[in-house]
Amino acid sequence: MIELTGKHYHRLSKYLDEIHFNHLFARAVIEGDVNGHVYVDDVTHPNSFYIVHRYGMSLLGGDFGNAEFNTAFREYALNTARTRTRHEWMQVFPHGWNAVLKEFFGNKLIFSKDNAEGVTQSVVELNTRVNFLFNRNLYLNNQEKTINPKIRIANTTKEIYDQMIGAVVPSAFWRSSRDFINKGISFTIYYEEKLAATAFSSFAAPGKLELGIETLTEFRGHGLAEKVCSALIDYCLERNLEPIWACRLENTASYKLAKKLGFVPLLELPYYRLGN
Repeated sequence: MIELTGKHYHRLSKYLDEIHFNHLFARAVIEGDVNGHVYVDDVTHPNSFYIVHRYGMSLLGGDFGNAEFNTAFREYALNTARTRTRHEWMQVFPHGWNAVLKEFFGNKLIFSKDNAEGVTQSVVELNTRVNFLFNRNLYLNNQEKTINPKIRIANTTKEIYDQMIGAVVPSAFWRSSRDFINKGISFTIYYEEKLAATAFSSFAAPGKLELGIETLTEFRGHGLAEKVCSALIDYCLERNLEPIWACRLENTASYKLAKKLGFVPLLELPYYRLGN
């Protein structure tokens, strides 16, 4: 595996154009909107590749019969050299990769339901990722009409960008606050004038906006995520943008919230967690 430099990322665009599921995170890296890493089998004429977004989402693609690349990727995925300190959540395209991964990971590939002990080292855990389709009518019919005087929703500022903590926050998906303010959009909800939750564009493409959401622990259970996401969805509808939602099937909170917001499950895909 050879790390590709940014000026050559465009050589993978033709592969991404073929993908039928949500892969905005990979396109954001290839198009230079966010930092990441790209590994290939050959710099001049790449046929096999691995794209990693700074958040840790990744895409394995191209030729799945490339033995030399596959051997190197197996060592990377199992973190044999112990150089990776965090998980990576991987999707693959085309589908033929799944059979290849099953064969060369062998007993190192475990289903999430069978990993009760939460083993993370020297294994690859198989989960499921769900792509949703937004249904405008369902969303409008499900909207809560009551007003809660304890909450206030406002546009996210640079100061909020810097303050918001958690796993799924704008700073984890954007290169800088300047980039986010110029190219992204976000709404923040205050509960009794305390910063409580943020819904934001984690990825964007022409005509599309993928939602990210984070609620601070102490404010969970008040329905704030639904309200702040609704503000972002309303923004999309006013500008003819398609709201995009995807999550792990195993993430029941995100899955249920998506359905409340009018998203309908469309596609389920293998989702691999590469251990640290």
